[in-house]
Amino acid sequence: MAAEHNSRIEGAAESPIADVFDGRKPEPSEAQWAEKTLLPALEKTPERPIGAATGINVDEGGAARFTTVSGVPIRRLYTRADLPGDWNYEQYLGYPGQPPYTRGIHASGYRGRLWTMRQFSGFASPEETNQRYKYLLEHGGGGLSVAFDLPTLMGYDSDHPASEGEVGKCGVAIDSLEDMEILFSGINLEKTTVSMTINSPASVLWAMYLVVAEKQGADWRKISGTIQNDILKEYIAQKEYIYPPAPSMRLVVDTFEFGSRYTPRFNTISISGYHIREAGSTALQELAFTIYDGVEYVEWALRRGLQFDEFGPRLSFFFNAHNDFLEEIAKYRAARKIWYRLAKDRFGAKNQRTWLMRFHTQTAGVSLTAQQPMNNIARVAIQAMAAVLGGTQSLHTDSYDEALALPTAEAARIALRTQQIIAYESGVANTVDPLGGSYFLENLTLKMEHGAFDYFEKLDAMGGMVKAIERGYPQKEIAEASYQFQRAAENREKIIVGVNDFTVEEPAPSTLYIDESVAQHQAAKLKRLREQRNNPDVRRCLDALKRAAAQSPGAGSNGSVSGANTMPHIIECVRAYATVGEICDALREVYGTYEETSIT
Repeated sequence: MAAEHNSRIEGAAESPIADVFDGRKPEPSEAQWAEKTLLPALEKTPERPIGAATGINVDEGGAARFTTVSGVPIRRLYTRADLPGDWNYEQYLGYPGQPPYTRGIHASGYRGRLWTMRQFSGFASPEETNQRYKYLLEHGGGGLSVAFDLPTLMGYDSDHPASEGEVGKCGVAIDSLEDMEILFSGINLEKTTVSMTINSPASVLWAMYLVVAEKQGADWRKISGTIQNDILKEYIAQKEYIYPPAPSMRLVVDTFEFGSRYTPRFNTISISGYHIREAGSTALQELAFTIYDGVEYVEWALRRGLQFDEFGPRLSFFFNAHNDFLEEIAKYRAARKIWYRLAKDRFGAKNQRTWLMRFHTQTAGVSLTAQQPMNNIARVAIQAMAAVLGGTQSLHTDSYDEALALPTAEAARIALRTQQIIAYESGVANTVDPLGGSYFLENLTLKMEHGAFDYFEKLDAMGGMVKAIERGYPQKEIAEASYQFQRAAENREKIIVGVNDFTVEEPAPSTLYIDESVAQHQAAKLKRLREQRNNPDVRRCLDALKRAAAQSPGAGSNGSVSGANTMPHIIECVRAYATVGEICDALREVYGTYEETSIT
């Protein structure tokens, strides 16, 4: 399509009409409009020069050229001629709730049910975070999203030497089942959906959550939520990994197998483009690498012997919502269409629920600025609106002060109110896919789709995502995109309000500060826990886990989870009050740790 619609027609170089259409052959009526209306207007008021607004660049001929945030060129006008010659509604767009799901996976959109307003929160101790959760739920939040501190993310206890200076700083410190019990004290886990942003130790924290639900008397088959559990994007972007790729993928598939048997409403993975985008990727790279990570997980699960239609409906995705409003909407629409094609054609899924891409969205933390932080309220509102118009199932809105520190209660409330204003005042939830059929949006959606499949071909040729990561391919692609964006910002080809233009002098705002008392509090709890628990029982459970981890995994017979699945053993360790660090150390003994090879 790109070649068809972007190539210049013969003789166009001498035609001013062709120039104003950026090389695309216009329809006769468009050419008349350009000659009689547009060209006189441009002579009177030329387009804005470089640097006057976000998205303007200059081509080799010196003419102004508009682009998306990702650098995709944008023409002045889009019409039917910008769509393929065979473009028709049923094939390319379809109806909501029907393949190819471009217009959404639910027939009535948000008219029946709004997206889940999920606020990402976690700081200091479990006691303090529990109070913040209750505050958010009291103010209308529909779900919780747990942010864990760095030691927890890396599988260390709060009193480990590697945890020094990090306990409770970027999320809540969770060391044991006791902490998880405190975290959700007074919160009904059968009625509250909970997402946990945890990856390498995901199975451990999920096991703690399940045991807390069990202690509350909740039915595992009724609880709903998500564990992020996406280790591939850690190797690609975030770098919070513990074990080498192969055993890490084994642990992920263990959760697929266990979840499909015992927690049918809980999503055992959230395949995450968010962190890929935060690392500097383009929208297309975020889309392509995220969905292909999903392909990789499916391939590993199939090799285990699992059936795609059993675990597929519990796969979920997690995307970024960046500043370029229409590019983001196109990304979400293309994502649904791509996943449908992959699930049905590549993997032969028969279950319609397996075809549906369900995704959570978070506004772009990387777009928030420490300068003039109140400007971030506007950025977050625009990004959240894009996520809603793109059809997200749940949404987290960043707080305006997150570029400075952990969010204050006031900032978190404003972030939640932003979603509520969009839901109840803007009118965008009153109809399904209100921008569907826009020539520009449909053109951009198709470009996203085609570009993603181009990436898939390259990744397939490399032998899959794990092999591509080992070669450094996605890392290099993202690094180059990040460099190009930074270069454009430094050259003021991309304007960031308050940073490289429209700057002011301002006093430093007040922020939330976490001191070292949290580490002392957690260390004291750990000391007491180790003194009071049944330590021989803990050692017995850890030894059983190590034996299971050393076995080759395989699908169980008669619908049961095989003995080599690590999840039942992790749950027993948790019930015995083994700590996060002890359980992860047991797995480190079996699997070792991973150090990234430098890629040049």
